[in-house]
Amino acid sequence: MGTVTSITRVKFSVGEVIHHRLFDYRGVIVDMDKNFQASEEWYEMVAKSRPPKNRPWYHVLVHGSDHSTYVAEQNLESDDSDEPISHPMLDQFFSEFDNGKYLRKEPVN
Repeated sequence: MGTVTSITRVKFSVGEVIHHRLFDYRGVIVDMDKNFQASEEWYEMVAKSRPPKNRPWYHVLVHGSDHSTYVAEQNLESDDSDEPISHPMLDQFFSEFDNGKYLRKEPVN
């Protein structure tokens, strides 16, 4: 008997600038989870639209603020403005903004 592997397809990648469909903000993806990884308490309190837990979730730096958020894939769409994001933590994750996308910093050994 073979093992069944489930492949989760993600729409977005690290460094991609996105727009939140419900809350109308822009941001940049810094990490992703193939499914929901926060606590049940957080989900009950924060995820008001009850997005699916078995689909990808993204860690996003929110433009024009100093916080990040955790967002379900169904609430995101690509941001095609080609405008950079303003966030104090950008330099911790990315080296530059090129052609509408942020490039990851090379790891320092």
